[in-house]
Amino acid sequence: MDSRNDMLRLLHGRRQGYSLEQPFYTDPDFFKLDMELIWYRDWLFIGHDCELPKPGSYITAQIGDYPVVLVRDQQGKINAFHNSCRHRGSRVCNADKGTAAKLVCPYHQWTYELDGRLLFARQMADGFDKRQFGLKPVACESVGGYIFICLAKEPADFAPMRAMIEPYLLPHRLREAKVAFESTIVEKGNWKLVWENNRECYHCAGNHPELCKTFPEAPTVTGVQGADSDPEMLAHWAKCEAAGLPSKFRIDPAGQYRATRAPLLRDAVSYTMTGRRAVKKNLSDSVSIDRVGSLLLYHYPTTWNHILGDHAVTFRVLPISATETAVTTKWLVHKDAVEGVDYDLAELTHVWTETNDQDRRIVEENAFGILSPAYEPGPYSELHEGGVIQFVEWYASFIGPRLAEDGRPALRSVA
Repeated sequence: MDSRNDMLRLLHGRRQGYSLEQPFYTDPDFFKLDMELIWYRDWLFIGHDCELPKPGSYITAQIGDYPVVLVRDQQGKINAFHNSCRHRGSRVCNADKGTAAKLVCPYHQWTYELDGRLLFARQMADGFDKRQFGLKPVACESVGGYIFICLAKEPADFAPMRAMIEPYLLPHRLREAKVAFESTIVEKGNWKLVWENNRECYHCAGNHPELCKTFPEAPTVTGVQGADSDPEMLAHWAKCEAAGLPSKFRIDPAGQYRATRAPLLRDAVSYTMTGRRAVKKNLSDSVSIDRVGSLLLYHYPTTWNHILGDHAVTFRVLPISATETAVTTKWLVHKDAVEGVDYDLAELTHVWTETNDQDRRIVEENAFGILSPAYEPGPYSELHEGGVIQFVEWYASFIGPRLAEDGRPALRSVA
């Protein structure tokens, strides 16, 4: 209870426009509250529909204490379950991804259908009722090729987010794409530091030479600061919307998710060192206009995205501990694009592989400095860090009321 009161006290005393107090970035008890009050309650991006191409395809993920598995069933539906056998709790699927006709627990071979029903439990006593021991479901939604899950007993309504972001995503036909490459790096910093670093380009010129060849540093690009008065942004929106691509900046009232389309620098059409295409085939057969720029999609706390004309780069954030965060990046291309013919993998991934490693070092240095007893919250730049200010405001406005609630159980019980 002390950590709950401490967090609430610090939030009430927080100076707006400044970074958070040290415990928000370092304290294990504050981290547990983040997990309980945000990560175990809100919708989380896990992966893409195209990663589950056929019945039996599955992917797994670990969200704090909760292992989950997502699997496509025989009817084509994507289901999510707690990855915990109803016998004695062993993980049923222990690989990151794979394909299986049935989900079989490796411990005692309890066997589940792809819709979660328990099919087989050997040598159980008479009267054992398999119907009572299916895998426990997790709320699961798919929108525009993105799969979200929610661990809460009563998930928030997904419909408003679907209504906002689906029109932006559908033209890119990501359900029909394929993952050309993926990587996961562990950044030795709190998940909020990962997000704060992502939400500004104040640091870009001095740290991201590869990205700065094509991505604008202007704070208006991501929409939070004055995009609707930026002539270049307005012209780009008008051009793209005339071609049937929703582009104007939109944000949900609570500030949790938003989307906009932004131009790249000069004549650049892709994130490459030359600015030229990384993939010969368009990502989508439905998007063919020149210089479509990048669709920027953000959803706290798990994902930011860049969707271009020739490929998409998607990012997933998952916290490991108070001072460790896993960032998974996936490069998506047209399903028929052939490596070595339509794209060179090194060229496709170079800019963001370098940028991710640079960001890892930045976050780790930030985290190292925050550990100092001399650390105190400092002021964000109102000119360049409006996105960071917006993220911290979202965090405080989401977790604050939940801290003040009477401690009702919010999670499904797990075997």
